[in-house]
Amino acid sequence: MGSYRPVVAATRVLDVLAAVNWFDGNATVGDIHRHTGLDKATIVRMLETLEHSGYILRNPGERAYRVTGKTLTLSSGYDRHTVMGAIVGPILERFRDDVGWPSDVGLFDNDAMLVIQTSRQRGPLMFNRIAGYRSPLLGASLGLVYIAHSPEEVRLEALKRLEDDPAPWNDIARDPDHGAAFFASIRERGYAIMNEEYSASEYGAKVSAIGVPVMSGPEIYASMNVVYLKSAMTTDMAVTNLLAPLQETARKMGQALAQTPP
Repeated sequence: MGSYRPVVAATRVLDVLAAVNWFDGNATVGDIHRHTGLDKATIVRMLETLEHSGYILRNPGERAYRVTGKTLTLSSGYDRHTVMGAIVGPILERFRDDVGWPSDVGLFDNDAMLVIQTSRQRGPLMFNRIAGYRSPLLGASLGLVYIAHSPEEVRLEALKRLEDDPAPWNDIARDPDHGAAFFASIRERGYAIMNEEYSASEYGAKVSAIGVPVMSGPEIYASMNVVYLKSAMTTDMAVTNLLAPLQETARKMGQALAQTPP
């Protein structure tokens, strides 16, 4: 833990920047309010700060904002995701061809899972996403299964960071006894299911996902999911039809990543 309390204004401006990026160049104050829970006056101040600093622009003639190329400088020193994404990409595409449903591969990123590769397509469907999206650690199956299979010290530290986050899927971080049993059950069955409250918040309760760890021996590298529409199959049907090929694909990814120098 650091010596000083976090600077609230700094965390808020970063939340707003992440939200603008999330909405892919068409973020309104209302969109950002619903995404972050921040009050609109605070959002406007953060947007003006980011615009003054050159990280966002207001779309001409609209009340929407988009990120600028300057945001790329914030990630210029980070390339691990690119290397790993290139390794798992072809394996992921073959899985999509085989099962027909889209998938993501995510890396642990402090308090979320960074999607480094996806077979979701850009377009109008509600579950479409692009690589670079950060899914909540305790909301999405990617994060739940990763944390469950992580070393205990990693898991406890991550849960500690999320204790004060009011999102309902973070309630498990505030209940250590329940959390220990919950993550043990995920390890026992080998997979996690998307949190229902996250599904309702992000997808109108119409989408779910199964997540499995990407491992080689005891070492966990990433996690992988398969995303499906609840109108097409129940959770039990998804487990019956999709889990075995999902786990086999994750095993292949783990083998490929284990053979690659860090």
